[in-house]
Amino acid sequence: MSKSNAPSAKVLGNLRNIGIIAHIDAGKTTLTERILYYSGKIHRIGEVHEGTATMDYMPEEQERGITITSAVTSCQWDPCMINIIDTPGHVDFTIEVERSLRVLDGAVGVFCGVSGVEPQSETVWRQSESYSVPKLAFVNKMDRLGADFDAVLDSMVQKLGTNPLAIQYPDGAGQDFTGVYDLVSMQRLEFDQDTKGVNFSSRDLTEDEVDRLSPWREKLIEVAADEDEEILELYLSGEDVPASQIRAALRKATLARKIVPVLVGSALKNIGVQPVLTAVCDYLPSPLEVPVAEGVNPKDKTKQSFEVSHKEPLSALVFKVTLDSGRKLAMMRMYSGKISAGDTVYNVTQDQPERVARLFRLHAGRKEKIESAYAGDMVAAAGMKFARTGDTLATKEAPILLEQITDYKPVISLAIEPRNSEEGDKLDEVLDKYLLEDPTLELKRDEDTGQIVLSGMGELHLEVIQERLKREYKLEPRVGKPQVVYQETVTGKGKGTGEFNRELGEVVHYGAVDLAVEPMGRDKGQQISMEVDIAEWPAAWLEAVEDGISDSLQSGVIRGYPVQDVRVRVFGMKRRDGESSPVGYRMAAAMALKEALEQATPRLMEPIMWVEISVPEDFVGDVVGLLGSKGAKIENMIDRNGQKVVQGLAPLGKLFGFSTDLRSATQGRAGFVMKFSRFDVLE
Repeated sequence: MSKSNAPSAKVLGNLRNIGIIAHIDAGKTTLTERILYYSGKIHRIGEVHEGTATMDYMPEEQERGITITSAVTSCQWDPCMINIIDTPGHVDFTIEVERSLRVLDGAVGVFCGVSGVEPQSETVWRQSESYSVPKLAFVNKMDRLGADFDAVLDSMVQKLGTNPLAIQYPDGAGQDFTGVYDLVSMQRLEFDQDTKGVNFSSRDLTEDEVDRLSPWREKLIEVAADEDEEILELYLSGEDVPASQIRAALRKATLARKIVPVLVGSALKNIGVQPVLTAVCDYLPSPLEVPVAEGVNPKDKTKQSFEVSHKEPLSALVFKVTLDSGRKLAMMRMYSGKISAGDTVYNVTQDQPERVARLFRLHAGRKEKIESAYAGDMVAAAGMKFARTGDTLATKEAPILLEQITDYKPVISLAIEPRNSEEGDKLDEVLDKYLLEDPTLELKRDEDTGQIVLSGMGELHLEVIQERLKREYKLEPRVGKPQVVYQETVTGKGKGTGEFNRELGEVVHYGAVDLAVEPMGRDKGQQISMEVDIAEWPAAWLEAVEDGISDSLQSGVIRGYPVQDVRVRVFGMKRRDGESSPVGYRMAAAMALKEALEQATPRLMEPIMWVEISVPEDFVGDVVGLLGSKGAKIENMIDRNGQKVVQGLAPLGKLFGFSTDLRSATQGRAGFVMKFSRFDVLE
């Protein structure tokens, strides 16, 4: 795009950034495939069960018939341009879902007409609720034996605590499912199977059909009337209520998240898909109708936000990074401003300038080159060296740091060893790719043993990586048992003296350092203060002392874990003319620090996790008992969306296997979120 055709408010108002979310095997990818076909984006329908689905473009996905990574595509459905993220439904890939939900404006939840709300449906729905995402629902697979539309609506109320509103109703179920009734226009929609559903028509309802659907129509009118009193007056006076007026009222209620409009059909049988696209345009928000993205000014830490406009300063969030033919591709959500191919932008998170070599609109595994990207859009950029998942892009003149997708605190580690040298080379390559995609992973390699230590956010996180290695690349390295990542601190004061005097390479290196250590408050990090007369000492020697201390703080005196929440004061240094050197002072500082730490009552600190469990009330007692057995301290118990939410703090070391225990205790009905809270001294 050139400047002359930058998007107007009207164009932005017709943009939709949506996700398709659900339990595995609810038919998300099949639905997306039909959406692309009917919108003219593809010219042949691929099928998941045949391994030809467009959105499952990775070979592993085609082989298994499941979605592993979030695929992004876009299509046109007049008057809207729709960006779609097809997210994984498998429980092992919820981290991928979380990243996607962070940048969506709306979502379509897909439910199986037979199974209704399944455990993973609950988990993904709750994730979307935490980001205040307005949603539609599509009850799929109505052609299957046992399909029950009314039961699915009931399960949405009971299990999700939401307020579903049927705007369509199925004509039949199972083998008798033949079409869809539109309750807004009061017409029957008929889909021509000879054209694979491309041609569809509508007809007025018979008197019998009107009578049968009247209870559903009345409920819809009641909800619409709550938003628009004129609708109620028209309805009570027996006059026709314009469908456009009903849609406007329902849109208002949907954006306020008072209701979830529910549509129905069978994507596999090509019934009911086009109305989903129309409903996305009618009921889900544009970038102009969602809260403005907030961040902070990294210079003074004040809150900052920009309006959704190409005339505002740039703000964009990198929500996923992948390697495409060995080249980094950064997928980003534009919140304000514009980017053109060839521009240099400022990566606020990494404090680095980035050159955007090329811009693309993504279509699953394919890319369409574009010249510029504007506020509200989702695009991919090639050429950026430093970009990682969660990074904010802005301008140097008007920097803003958007809320990062997740706080990075590795708390659990796993030793990994390749089975042979060939697997080792491939393993290194794949893990580097995962590190690029996921900022919550950390990798250390032992050059002597060849062992790799992978650290992440929790047990499930590392299980996902192992599963992905196996699924995506057929790699099954030997792995050790998960180990908690500890830290060390001091609880008292200590002093140390280090003197280094050695000949290295026929050159004598000398240094002597006196220092003291003392504890600081939790989460205060490390502080090094030089209390010697700085003017008397060469900068290179002072820098060597600081480097020696900093390096040594990475390996404490108990088990060699990093030392935190400690202040180090350097109050004395000695010199020898002709022999003092940076090497000498670096080594002396490390020796002094080790002695001081040993005197200062060192203690291990363990990661303490914030645990939040959403569970039906019937299972609250079981959950509380299970948490107690894990050494957890329950902090709070609240009601949310018809579920009980139990919140508490627990030491990570006792939480191994917790997700399995929780599933057993609650028949798979509990949702489980575990986040790092702090490191604290073991009692």
